[in-house]
Amino acid sequence: MDTNTQPDAIELIRLADLTQSVSVRLRSTEPVLETPAVRAYDAEAVVTSGFVNGTVYLGFDSEDLTDLGRPLDAIEEAEQEADLDEPFSADWPQSGRTAYLRFIAEDPYVVEVHDGGGTQIAVSVPLDMGEEWIAESRERLAAARAALGLGTERSP
Repeated sequence: MDTNTQPDAIELIRLADLTQSVSVRLRSTEPVLETPAVRAYDAEAVVTSGFVNGTVYLGFDSEDLTDLGRPLDAIEEAEQEADLDEPFSADWPQSGRTAYLRFIAEDPYVVEVHDGGGTQIAVSVPLDMGEEWIAESRERLAAARAALGLGTERSP
């Protein structure tokens, strides 16, 4: 673990199967930048597998945190309609500012970790997700929002 990460770091995202995972851990619950409208946070994306292990800096703000619920909503809706003929994909946080994740809802689910502003390296991690992963992701998001003092409202 990076020495700048608190030992009790909050995992904002954790997508895993029996052999590999992708997670996003907050480096601190304190914002690194705060304006009246937006708080910015430092985090790290962590890939763990038998093939590659790595960590990359990922910054996001309170607006990005609200946006994180939208891919979950879209994937859940597509699954209910059994409409995954065309894979749904979404980037979080918005690509271009920092490292980001690309979620691709297909079978198996794929999460790509892009070091957008740095090395330009991308790692693609296929994950055999269980049936409860969306509910678990929503719980994790609500817990992170509460820890950051941002409330727990669901995205519109």
